[in-house]
Amino acid sequence: MTFYTITPEDRELIEAALNKINSNFDSIKYNHTVSAAIRCKNGKVYAGVNCDGIHGACAEYIAMGIAISEGEREFDTIVAVHKDYPNQVIAPCGNCRQMLVEYCPDIRVILNDYDNQLVKVGVRDLLPFACP
Repeated sequence: MTFYTITPEDRELIEAALNKINSNFDSIKYNHTVSAAIRCKNGKVYAGVNCDGIHGACAEYIAMGIAISEGEREFDTIVAVHKDYPNQVIAPCGNCRQMLVEYCPDIRVILNDYDNQLVKVGVRDLLPFACP
């Protein structure tokens, strides 16, 4: 597994995700508890929150959908946040990992390692032997 340096831009990406969930957190029904921010190769950042329900959508899907809707097709890094996780960063679920491999197989993902330290890895490292 290759680890990439967490950059100041990565910390800004985490902040963008935190700002999005802080302004949209649903403390009543808990339908919006996770946010994700995705940085495109051109430097633009898009963020979205999860929409929970019987067939809900993860925050990573929403952020990706917003970026794609704005015409973006080249992605650099993504992060998801939840207030109750170490560093407030949460790893993508299996469905999100598969979506990321299919849409942007070279994207990097910020998450916590086993010691709760922030790391950045390629999405293929999170879903070995995936077929893009």
